[in-house]
Amino acid sequence: MKTILCYGDSNTYGYNPVNGMRFPEDVRWTGVLARKLGNDYRVIEEGCNGRTTIFDDPLEGWKNGLTYLRACLNSHKPIDIVILMLGSNDLKVNFHASARQIAEGAGELVKIIKEFTEEKQGFIPKIILVSPPEIGEGIRTSPFYGSFTEDAIKRSKEFPECYGKVADELGCIFFNAAEHIEPSKEDSLHLTPDTHEKLAEELYKVMKAL
Repeated sequence: MKTILCYGDSNTYGYNPVNGMRFPEDVRWTGVLARKLGNDYRVIEEGCNGRTTIFDDPLEGWKNGLTYLRACLNSHKPIDIVILMLGSNDLKVNFHASARQIAEGAGELVKIIKEFTEEKQGFIPKIILVSPPEIGEGIRTSPFYGSFTEDAIKRSKEFPECYGKVADELGCIFFNAAEHIEPSKEDSLHLTPDTHEKLAEELYKVMKAL
């Protein structure tokens, strides 16, 4: 059995943009992917609302993806594949981060994954670096407006180029989520059941190609 670690933010957690609750397991893209892959794979969900790549939230510093990563890798080892999808929360106003800086932050997580797993489990898993979906054009009417502004739309559109470069430099498999999915109309940030299904389908294709 192969173990897949899905390390991400609220779109890996399964945040429902309609009511702020959590989608059921069989709706979340991680659950859909597990169903498609079958019993030969174990899909581990490690999604956290508000998680960043390497930035400390001034109010909720524990959402820094860097600080929890090593413990997470150690808890679930041996890990065969890591799907890393972080960066959307780094677009918040208070971080003042460019798309390039955010992608480089994701790259730092990739480096830790490689170094830590080589030491602790004796081999490096395949790493799928996901460039997150774009911020929706309706962000001004989103409940999250203020934390995110219209400038986040522009920077999110720069993600694929920046993440692609990082993936090439670090020898990862690159996946551009924005080619396949977009956020909900409700809040311009989170996925709908349909887009969870679509994301799982496209990642499934990547997995089968491995």
